[in-house]
Order: sequence, then C-alpha cells, then structure tokens
Amino acid sequence: MPCSWRASDLQLPLILTVILVAACLSAGVDVLVTSSNSTQQKGKDSSLVLPVDGKQNHSKPLTEVNISLQVLVNTKAELSCPTTPLTDVILITWEITLGDKLLCSRSYRRDKNETAGNCTDERIIWPYRPGQNSSLQTDPVAITHNRSYECTVVTPNGNFHYAYNLQLLVAPEMTLIQSENRTAVCKAVAGKPAAQISWTPEGECVSEHEIWGNGTVTVQSTCRWAESNVSLVSCSVSHETGNWSRSIQLNPGAKTPEILPIVYIILPIFIILIIMGLIWLLEITGCRKCNLKKTEPTPVIEEDEMQPYASYTEKSNPLYDTTMTVKTSQVLPSEVDVANLHNL
Repeated sequence: MPCSWRASDLQLPLILTVILVAACLSAGVDVLVTSSNSTQQKGKDSSLVLPVDGKQNHSKPLTEVNISLQVLVNTKAELSCPTTPLTDVILITWEITLGDKLLCSRSYRRDKNETAGNCTDERIIWPYRPGQNSSLQTDPVAITHNRSYECTVVTPNGNFHYAYNLQLLVAPEMTLIQSENRTAVCKAVAGKPAAQISWTPEGECVSEHEIWGNGTVTVQSTCRWAESNVSLVSCSVSHETGNWSRSIQLNPGAKTPEILPIVYIILPIFIILIIMGLIWLLEITGCRKCNLKKTEPTPVIEEDEMQPYASYTEKSNPLYDTTMTVKTSQVLPSEVDVANLHNL
C-alpha cells in the first residue's frame, strides 16, 4: 500500500514537467517564426529604396568626366558633349579656360532656341545647329589653342559635365649635318613635346635642349666617332607625331702617326736645350768683349791731334806758309849778329 502511494505521487511531477517542456518548445517556434517574418519584411522594405528599371535618382549630384586629348597642330579638332537626348536638354554651355581664367563661352537655350557667346576666335565654332548637335569644332588647331574646353548639359534628369584638356602636338623638323673631326650634329627643331634622338652606331654624344616661347623644344645631339672603322652613321628621331631617320657618311679623317706621342715629348726638351744654348752663347760673347776692352792700349794724343785746325792750316794752306816764312826771316837775327853777341 505505501509503495503504491509513492508511485502515484511521482507521476504527477513527471506530467507537469512534460507539459512545461511542450510549452517551451511551442514558444520557441513562435519566436523563430516571428523573427523570420521580421527579416523578410525588412528585406521587402529595403528593396523599395532601390532604383526601379535602372533609372537614376533625381537627387544624384553632377556627373563629371575629364578627358585628355592629343591634337596635331593645323588639323581639325571636334569636341562632343555627353550623348543625351537633345529633346531633354534645357541648356548647353561651352566654356574655354586657360588655367583659372575664363577666356570665352558659348551657350544654347532650347526653350528659347537661341545661342549666345563672346568668343571672338573665328576658328572655334558650332558647326551644327546646337539643337541637333552640341559638338564644338576648332579648325584649324593652332599652337595657342592649348587650353581647357568644358561642356555642361542641363537636363531634367540631372547635369552632365565634360572637360577636355587639349595637348597640342607639333612635329619637329629634322636636320643632320657633318662637322669637324668625324663629328655629326642631329637636330629635332621646334617639336612639342621634346623629341628623342638616338644614333647607330653609338658614339660619344652630348645632347642639348632649347625651349622656345611658344612651348616648343629644339633638341640637338652632337656625336663623335674616334674609331676610323666607322664610316656610315644614322640618326633617328622619335616623336608622338612620327619617327624619322637619316644617314650620313663620315670623312676618313687624318690618322694619328704612332711617332706623334714621341714627338710631343722630345719637342719641349729640344726647345729647352736651344734656349739654354743661346743663353750660354750670349754669356761667352759678353766675356770676350770684356777681355778685349781690358787689353786695348791707351791711345797717345799727339800735338797734331790736339790742334787739328792749326796743323791743317800750316800743312795745307800755302799762303799761310809763305807769309809765316817771310815774317820769320824778318824778325830772327842773322848768324853774324849772333856771333857778335857772343863775342861781346
């Protein structure tokens, strides 16, 4: 009896436990279903904000495109605006700028079907009716057209902006001449940008660049070939506008004798010996002159030399001699008178 009571008491808690577990499982399923429904609802809500059929949102900012365009000088350049249906265009504007400075502009208003602008360069035109084609044309392109061209199109669906940076190309003029001592000079004159010069075969080369006021550059390459076995050389000019090549025949040039270095060494020594010999000869000549001056006898001055004029008159003037003789004979006493005087 007591055992039976105990078993019945244990059945009641077991039943309660089973009921609680079933209730918990039921609550968990409801939570998962609710969470799944919430996630699906969020997914539906998020899909509502995406563009439909790929159409752009009207609140999208201005679309900008920058294009670098290389144009050869003296050719025609045509710049186009964004490809949009012109029926949707409200306003088209072209602005030409140099750096930060606005040079001129052109515009077209579709609602009024009128154009306006202040560009004075007759080479910059709208070749077509703006309502049909909004392209801007420059014909021919000059080196001064190195500017920025900006097109803005205003439409109900948004604004579109295209910017063209023109990079003008000027083909250089090539020249090739021969200089002295097996040297050749190759030039690429007034090119934009600067050209590249190369030689075949390679030699001892020096390059120079000269920049002109209009932005063009002249490149000069001077090359020398010392080896006598090189007779034909070629110069090649590479540029964005094309490639050119020319050849020239070098003169044989005078061969340097093998004995020439020896002559360069002996010649200065020979000149020094000649100078030393001249100095020694001058010293000997000077000593001889000194010795001759010392041994020369002292000259005796004779009476005739002391009185050259008197001697000359006495010896050479007969009249003078006769007069003097007469006078002497008149003055001097005779021998008889001298003898008488002695006797006295």
